[in-house]
Amino acid sequence: MTMPPTSTSATTRAERDDEAPEEPTEPESALETARRQLQHAADHLDIDPNVVERLKHPKKVHEVTVPIERENGDVEVYTGYRAQHDSVRGPFKGGLRYHPDVTREECVGLSMWMTWKCAVMDIPFGGAKGGIAVNPKDLSTEETERLTRRFTDEIRSVIGPTTDIPAPDMGTDPQTMAWLMDAYSMQEGETVPGVVTGKPPVVGGSEGRDAAPGRSVAIIAREAIEYYDKEIRETSVAVQGFGSVGSNAAKLLDDWGANVVAVSDVNGGVYDPNGLDTHAIPSHHEEPEAVLTHEAPETVTNDELLELDVDVVIPAAIGNVLTAANADEVAADIVIEGANGPTTSAASAILAERDVPVIPDILANAGGVTVSYFEWLQDINRRAWSLERVNEELETEMLAAWRAVREEFEARDVTWRDAAYIVALSRIAEAHEARGLWP
Repeated sequence: MTMPPTSTSATTRAERDDEAPEEPTEPESALETARRQLQHAADHLDIDPNVVERLKHPKKVHEVTVPIERENGDVEVYTGYRAQHDSVRGPFKGGLRYHPDVTREECVGLSMWMTWKCAVMDIPFGGAKGGIAVNPKDLSTEETERLTRRFTDEIRSVIGPTTDIPAPDMGTDPQTMAWLMDAYSMQEGETVPGVVTGKPPVVGGSEGRDAAPGRSVAIIAREAIEYYDKEIRETSVAVQGFGSVGSNAAKLLDDWGANVVAVSDVNGGVYDPNGLDTHAIPSHHEEPEAVLTHEAPETVTNDELLELDVDVVIPAAIGNVLTAANADEVAADIVIEGANGPTTSAASAILAERDVPVIPDILANAGGVTVSYFEWLQDINRRAWSLERVNEELETEMLAAWRAVREEFEARDVTWRDAAYIVALSRIAEAHEARGLWP
């Protein structure tokens, strides 16, 4: 396996010890990261500090208890959240996750990211995020349905097609959204498909929604490869995470001629410097945790994958995988963020000092919310789009966002992340100034 040289990296870190931002003892929270990134972008703009201060806080956070009867007859009570950050540009929009580590603070931080993501894509939504602190693997299908329907009833007054539109996230899927839509619709007395996005097409979902985040990562990776004067057919790519985002990005880049040399799941990855047949490797949806069953010359750990000597590395699994501890070891020429928040602030500073471009998540993986917007439009108009139209429209929107961010990147002495936040914050601040503060 080709790995980056360790002696140079060790020297680089030693030289940087006095000036690098301290990595928190605990992993940086989504809220801490979102607030840091907001302030960093604001420092580059002539924006009313009162607007910035408003954006550091959510408009509302709803916390509810969600009791359900388990199959053994016991009643178990879970805690659910819905954080609504900012709606100055349109209804709240954001995912709903089922995970044991869901917290109020996490939902607030992720809702802020959704605000930036919608703004950088110029989509007329604001940011929201929600979830239930539960391990979905511990629930049967029937229990998951009961949990979803009860949670829907608890937050029904604060969601709706013109208020707040949930979508799938970690631990949830199109079926979850179908149950949520049905529970909401039953109480409203009419079918309301626009209350959620990411649902099955048979009940108003959009073609191409599941693949959209991975497709947008691939599109932005392709544009970044071209921007840095690389030929895609001569570009090596490593993808951490072979779920919906990572697998779709890897397969599309493979189809476009890139040399995808490594992919991984939670158990580790496979590596072939001559390139993998990505279509022969089961995604997490097709067969959970099956990457290591694919025959390849070598296996790598998830940490090793991030340090492979490749042209492009795509962390597309979980947050906080690029940190001060390993940022010096990243040998890739370009980092494309597929997951939400895979790079800590300290790692971002180190990579910036090393002149390693990092294309941020709020741009790269924004295909999900973009096609969710398309789905919302289809639901409102009661007219479905073809997969071809969805993909064409997504390509158009991603390229427009890429150009807007690229213009700021080239006009200012900033990182790609700062450029994306500058685009987003400029649009949000302009909307706040136009609408004012009432009363």
